[in-house]
Amino acid sequence: MRAAYPRTPHLPWSPGMSADDLRAGGLSGLAGREVVVTEKLDGENTTLYADGLHARSVDSAHHPSRAWVKALQGRVGARIPAGWRVCGENMYARHSIPYNDLEGYFYGFSVWDEHDRCLGWDETVRFLRALGVPTPRVLWRGLFDERALRRLRVETGRQEGYVVRTVEGFAREDFAGRIAKWVRPGHVTTDTHWMHAAVVANGLGARAALWDVRSGADPDAGALARYAGVGTTRGEGDDDADAETHGHVHADAAAAGAETGARLAALGRSGDARLAGVLAALLHRTPRASLMRRAAGPLGMPLARRVADLVGLHTALHRPYPDAERRAGLVRMSFAADLGVLHAVAAALAGHERAARDQVEWSALHAEEAGLLVDAPLAPLRSGLRAALARDGIRGDAADRCWAQTRETYAQGRIRTVEEAVAATWRWRGGDFPRLVHLMGPSGSGKSAFAARLDGVSARVELDALRTARGSRADQKANGEVLREGLDRLDAALAAGGTVVWDATSLNPRQRSLVHGAARRRDALITHVVVLADEDELERRNASRAHPVPSDVLAGQLRRFVPPYPGQAHRTWYVGADGAVQDRDGTLEGEDA
Repeated sequence: MRAAYPRTPHLPWSPGMSADDLRAGGLSGLAGREVVVTEKLDGENTTLYADGLHARSVDSAHHPSRAWVKALQGRVGARIPAGWRVCGENMYARHSIPYNDLEGYFYGFSVWDEHDRCLGWDETVRFLRALGVPTPRVLWRGLFDERALRRLRVETGRQEGYVVRTVEGFAREDFAGRIAKWVRPGHVTTDTHWMHAAVVANGLGARAALWDVRSGADPDAGALARYAGVGTTRGEGDDDADAETHGHVHADAAAAGAETGARLAALGRSGDARLAGVLAALLHRTPRASLMRRAAGPLGMPLARRVADLVGLHTALHRPYPDAERRAGLVRMSFAADLGVLHAVAAALAGHERAARDQVEWSALHAEEAGLLVDAPLAPLRSGLRAALARDGIRGDAADRCWAQTRETYAQGRIRTVEEAVAATWRWRGGDFPRLVHLMGPSGSGKSAFAARLDGVSARVELDALRTARGSRADQKANGEVLREGLDRLDAALAAGGTVVWDATSLNPRQRSLVHGAARRRDALITHVVVLADEDELERRNASRAHPVPSDVLAGQLRRFVPPYPGQAHRTWYVGADGAVQDRDGTLEGEDA
């Protein structure tokens, strides 16, 4: 069934309302509700379905400006549920406002289900991102406040206006009370209607290459590498990093990216899952830690971390693995990576090595038999445990510890169901265990600053401080004795209970294993805090530190840094250069699975 998008009423203070426009009869439908304000884009209202599309009118005819969005519908239509529709703005043709940095030529702003109900905003964003469709920029969000909205500043030279809607979803009959718009005065400034003039395309920005891949288009390898800020011409042992900033792509890496994209399309993967796989195939020559640091800025920490983990893990699938232990190993890998994506990357990068390709295919058969190739295979177990614990008022650290125990016992094959998970986690529900916050990262990455902002810390073990107490912070000769003293203090602090911070570089698994041993003896909840900043930022900070690290020492730390994978602690926090936690794994109440 086709449905035209309803006419959006103007806010009472909208200056762009004409005589035949609708004015909001009142704002009672917005008052007292959380609302989101998005930029109103100057395009053509368009609706996508599983089997077609139309402009504002359900019987709209063909126009050259609609060819691009028709191709998009061809890519994403199969992933739109029957009876659903995606409403948005076709931005291909320039109307009154020119755009030069679009993320794509179609922006979605609402999704309607088979019951003719508009999804909530957060659900809309998640659905569209998985589909591969960007959403308009959010200008403001909060409890409806007319005075705050009236104070919003619109750059009328390059913005048409804004749209305010409730964050919660609503039925079609409530549309006029849940959404309204503000439009700039004298919006239409052209003498000839755009449909009757030659089509002038708006301009796409660098991020459009990412959205193309999310939606299922063939990857533009060079554009993707340039945007990520990491090239693919450098091997792990090379010193020349100049090419990394220019987006040069080896032919084999480009071919692997294309093959990965095709494999993921066959699996039905889209959105960030497909993008992560394609990027991992393109950037697999870059060392994992460097990739994670460099790509966190342009891609965002969650996506950069997942790409880097795919790069780090895919070669494990090329090697033989004991079949008796394979399921447990695959489950643990699934903590860090979508196994469908990981196998696609591994297969594409195996190239013509028959033995490696055979190992990937054998692993995929085991993963499929174990039900691990689906998207988020542990999600039902996680949501069921979360609901069960919430009914008993168990949240926070205790819930996270229960989830960590559930993941591990599931990997061991000891539990399968939510009921079994609830029964297996009884001893952790009271939260009566110490906490270890284990910081790691090169010197100057911001570990100590992060630790200083943590609340409720009962003790902090800082190896640099122990060296200073011995006479010199820079003296590395007594590292063995300093480490032993630090571990003794850690053990005593964990025995006393509370939250203990371990503040050291902890660059590799061996260094971390000694700390983990002390934590396990005291049954502590272990939180890895991976603090990441790119090389330029580290060098800048190091130059201004009271105790700067010699440049060759810092360079050595960067080469040796092996970030932990999700699942190697009960939970993991990823901290960006701004000092904020930008991604999490192992938390029961967050988005990770």
